[in-house]
Amino acid sequence: MALSPETRDKLKLVSTATLATALYKRGFRTQFIQDVHPLHAPKESMVGEAYTLRYMPAREDLNTLAVFRDRGHPQRKAVEECPPGAVLVMDSRKDARAASAGAILVGRLMARGVAGVVTDGGFRDSAEIAALGIPAYHQRPSAPTNLTLNQAIDLNVPIGCGDAPVFPGDVVVGDADGVIIIPAHLADEIAAEATEMTAFEDFVTEKVQEGRSILGLYPPTDEANLAEFATWRAAKGR
Repeated sequence: MALSPETRDKLKLVSTATLATALYKRGFRTQFIQDVHPLHAPKESMVGEAYTLRYMPAREDLNTLAVFRDRGHPQRKAVEECPPGAVLVMDSRKDARAASAGAILVGRLMARGVAGVVTDGGFRDSAEIAALGIPAYHQRPSAPTNLTLNQAIDLNVPIGCGDAPVFPGDVVVGDADGVIIIPAHLADEIAAEATEMTAFEDFVTEKVQEGRSILGLYPPTDEANLAEFATWRAAKGR
């Protein structure tokens, strides 16, 4: 099921924290990618369907610089085949000692209209990637080429990225806190619920800033607060 423009737009306006709560209600506890961080402050949330690349431990005789001459090399194919609007998600074995990619490859992804790039390893040329402006998330900067430790082996298969399961076509959302993965079949309902939750949280934030206690307000165990929220929502057009 393809990600609809309506769902994409909704997901751009909700936080990964809110999405994590909506997923938790459905029993999903490990969808947030651990230990990845944005290279620059995002202007809006990154949203796109996952296109995956898997690395394995490198075997030295099979992982020389000569492999990049092969147009079928999985890393090169990923850069040229990741669909516009998708997010390239890389399983780099949570190992940032060798770079998953650098500024030239990420720049090519950006030129092709890819929505963002995520690795649980590291990027080389991290300052250059940050300057590009494409949403990019990694564990930490890393200068050595991926060939040093990691061998690109599979394209668009189920992977683990920062302990989160990622299946091709799952919906990837990234904000200032990090990246979360929404199972594809739940994207529409999670987006709708998170939009509702965000409206209520904005109401609560406003009331807390006015000096209101959270007791009975968050969670809304006092019916009077729900009635007040309905009035607030109508006035705000939310």
